[in-house]
Amino acid sequence: MLTNQPSDQKPENDVPLKGVRPNIVQGIRAWSRQDLQTAAGLLGHTFLHADLGSATCKQDTLDVLAAQCALPGQPPKSMEALARGLTELLAKLPAPLGFIVVIEQIPAHARFDKEAREQLLDVFRDAADYWAERQLPFRCFYTFAVARKPAPAPAGQKNLPTPIFMEGGEPMPTDKLCDVSPLALRMSSPFNAHYWRLAA
Repeated sequence: MLTNQPSDQKPENDVPLKGVRPNIVQGIRAWSRQDLQTAAGLLGHTFLHADLGSATCKQDTLDVLAAQCALPGQPPKSMEALARGLTELLAKLPAPLGFIVVIEQIPAHARFDKEAREQLLDVFRDAADYWAERQLPFRCFYTFAVARKPAPAPAGQKNLPTPIFMEGGEPMPTDKLCDVSPLALRMSSPFNAHYWRLAA
C-alpha cells in the first residue's frame, strides 16, 4: 500500500518517530503499522506497506512487495530491480518529502533463508543511504514471520501439524512454539528494555 498525505506542518517532535534517525532500517519494536502510517501523514511522507505473509520464496517476496507497495515500473524480478524501484523510480513521484516503509512477516524458512533475508534488508539499507545523500528521510520497519503452533485437531482426531523445515532440511520443532501476540513480539526486542519495564 502506498499513500502520500499532506503534512499538517507539525514538528517531528510531535510524532512517535522523534527518537528515530531519519534514514534507518530496523525492527518495528513498540510501534504498530497504524502508528507509523499516522506519523507518515503528519510528516507528509509517502507511506509504503507490504505484508509478506503469503510469500513462500524469493520471487513471491518480490512480487508481493511490488504489488502492495505500488512501486512504479515493471514488477522486479531481482533484488537489483527492487533497489531501482526504491530509488530511481520512487524519485519520479511528485515532490516526495520522505518515506516510511513497513514490511511485515518477512519469510523465515528454508526457501527464504537467512542469506535471502539479509539480501532483502540490504536493499532497503542501500535505499536509506541513497535517500540520505539526497537529504530525504527513508525509514524502514520490518518484522519476520513467526512459526506458530497449529490449532488443535477436532475431538477424536490426531493433531498432525504441517512440518516447517529449517535451513539444511531439518524440521522446525513447532510443537515447542506457541502463538505470540504482536505485543509480546515487540517486547521481545533486546533493544527495547524500557518496554519490558513498562509491561512489568
